[in-house]
Amino acid sequence: MARILDLVFFIYFATHIPISILVDFQSVLPLHIYPQTLIDVRHWYCRTFKDPMMMSSPAWYNSFVFCEFLVQFPFFPIAAYGFFKGAKKCQWLRIPSLIYGIHVATTLIPIFAHILFHDFSHGSFGGPTTVEERLFLMSVYIPYFIIPVLMALDALFSSVYISNEKID
Repeated sequence: MARILDLVFFIYFATHIPISILVDFQSVLPLHIYPQTLIDVRHWYCRTFKDPMMMSSPAWYNSFVFCEFLVQFPFFPIAAYGFFKGAKKCQWLRIPSLIYGIHVATTLIPIFAHILFHDFSHGSFGGPTTVEERLFLMSVYIPYFIIPVLMALDALFSSVYISNEKID
């Protein structure tokens, strides 16, 4: 791992694996497969951060989580391995990282809009009502926007993906 971005991306994917399995996928997988302790952790998170999307997920949000389960999650260990080895040694990361980064950043836009503009007063689970509560909840999701955007920009513009070998 020669670059700081490789380390950042490695940590992002390495930590995203257990978070996805243990917390995120509770929205789309049967709850009976999870121990009560993990369900309680999710409930604690939802109460603490006032995240109604994780507690009583709207269908559109579940579609994003399901997409994470089917499309993104298989890439997590592959990307973690590649960024651990370093993008310079694993130039095959370029296109999948670009696709992943753009896809994930795009899914976060409606989540941000929902957090900022939705009226949570009528939901079955109370969400953020003040600007401070909304920004506090946004702070949880922001890294999952910023890091994929950095990844996409890195894949597009970094010289690490440019081979020095001449093609005849």
